Amino acid sequence: MSSKQHSHKRDFASDTRLLRISLIAVLIGGFGTLAAYTLLNLIRLFTNLFFYQTLSFANRSPADHHLGAWVIVLPVVGGLVVGLIARFGSEKIRGHGIPEAIEAIEAILFGKSKMSAKVAILKPLSSGIVIGSGGPFGAEGPIIMTGGAIGSLIAQHFHLTAAERKTLLVAGATAGMTAVFGTPVAAVLLAVELLLFELRPRSLLPVIVACAVAGFTRPLLLDAGPLFPLQTPEIGLSALFSCVVAGILGGALSALMSTALYRVEDLFGKLPLHWMWWPALGGIAVGIGGYFEPRALGVGYDVIGDLLNGNLALQLALSLLLVKAVIWVIALGSGTSGGVLAPLLIIGAGLGTVLAPWLPGGDVHLWPLVCMAAVLAGVLGAPLTAAVFAFGLTHDTNALLPLLLTTGVAYGVTVLTMRRSIMTEKIARRGYHIYREYGVDPLERQHVDEVMTHAVTAIPASLTIAETLERHFGAQQVHRCYPVVDINQGLMGMVERSSFSPQADGSNALTTLFNPAYLEQSAALVALPSETCRIVAARMATHHLERLPVVSDLQSRRLVGIISRSDLIKPSRLFFDEEQKRERLLS
Repeated sequence: MSSKQHSHKRDFASDTRLLRISLIAVLIGGFGTLAAYTLLNLIRLFTNLFFYQTLSFANRSPADHHLGAWVIVLPVVGGLVVGLIARFGSEKIRGHGIPEAIEAIEAILFGKSKMSAKVAILKPLSSGIVIGSGGPFGAEGPIIMTGGAIGSLIAQHFHLTAAERKTLLVAGATAGMTAVFGTPVAAVLLAVELLLFELRPRSLLPVIVACAVAGFTRPLLLDAGPLFPLQTPEIGLSALFSCVVAGILGGALSALMSTALYRVEDLFGKLPLHWMWWPALGGIAVGIGGYFEPRALGVGYDVIGDLLNGNLALQLALSLLLVKAVIWVIALGSGTSGGVLAPLLIIGAGLGTVLAPWLPGGDVHLWPLVCMAAVLAGVLGAPLTAAVFAFGLTHDTNALLPLLLTTGVAYGVTVLTMRRSIMTEKIARRGYHIYREYGVDPLERQHVDEVMTHAVTAIPASLTIAETLERHFGAQQVHRCYPVVDINQGLMGMVERSSFSPQADGSNALTTLFNPAYLEQSAALVALPSETCRIVAARMATHHLERLPVVSDLQSRRLVGIISRSDLIKPSRLFFDEEQKRERLLS
């Protein structure tokens, strides 16, 4: 086959609107940085207000307070305020940390990527209050939700498709995450593994642009460089076994926490109280835990740094691990607002600190890093995001290989032991199901000219109705429907037996098919040889058709074939053989 005949086949779909969407993504990336800056300052403001009774944006840890037992009250007050905001403002601000991206996912898959301005305003406000009052959460969940809402709102001001709005919603969410953590590559991978539900230039490029803009503008408002700089020594072969063990234990802990979270949520659901009061009840557990282990309160970025650098004793790390995990599960189960990445990093790093004395083959600082990535990979079901995210936080190049293996093992553990991740369980409980295995649609891989029927029986338009009925719709009828062509083989329409009235063989039997009255109104619906089978399948489904004529081009409309629903099964049959047919090719 000549190169000219292949000229319509491309590696990627050609979309001239890609440049326009990417330019809008530049704007969204800048707003993502502003949103992150606002959210982090809200957290600092409310932390100072609750724990130190001052109006300040200084970065202070709640662990340094001098409130004594009064600290138990603060998370209760914060939970009560957020419950009121959710009740009378927007229920969508309730969420499970980064699974607050559940709202973004639901908007993407089932809501045409439309999010409200209320979410963009109330989400950072409620999260600032919860975290500032001691909630054991991070800023990433709220910023994903807020950034997504900003991207969606900007997209709604343009004439865009739902798919394009989805891209810009995700661009806003990942730009916000980039600005908070300074991890643009991990943010792009998060989009690919958790939010986009596709891997196409039309979605990937705008997300990359938004994350890059957020990454470049971040130093203008926030601190530059990695959050937790670290450099571990190179590892040897003996670390292979240790990485596998760390991955298995990290995956098991992920499964345990995910299961516990929804069990606690179910218990809250059985309470004879309106959900508005649940965050305040969860705040009691947070307050008690924070009283006995003050460093379990708040975002805890300083705690992560201490764990990674080995500044916490084994006993303290174990205590912190247990308290943080318990109050995290209870607080999230109550439906309050906050992010889970930071708590997961603390819990995972605590696990690594506990395991470090017994794991051979690597520096003691390596295991808190790989374990925190393993827990993150297991909970989110996103191993690449977790590995690159941990690297982005530390810039530790020697840890890349252990990170890859450990997150892969943890991911495998949760895939084999859990039906759904913490991300998708909530959506499943709302009656939706997300299948997270992505592959190229078999109908995308083949074009119309590869599956269509080339030898087509066409009816000349000069034929009379009587002749048509006798030759093609009599006792020897072969096909249900036939294309009608002019003298130059140009398509004029399609006819079937029902196209003719019961009197067609009577008074108007000598009328020719050239009369448009006997051609289907769907004559304009055709397929092109260069189109993918998926596009044509969608067109046939939309118009309830079983077949389409294939024309060389829309100008001449020269008939070159016909494609039917049975033809569209061919790619799926090949796909089934690839996936299910087992063969031994060498004996």
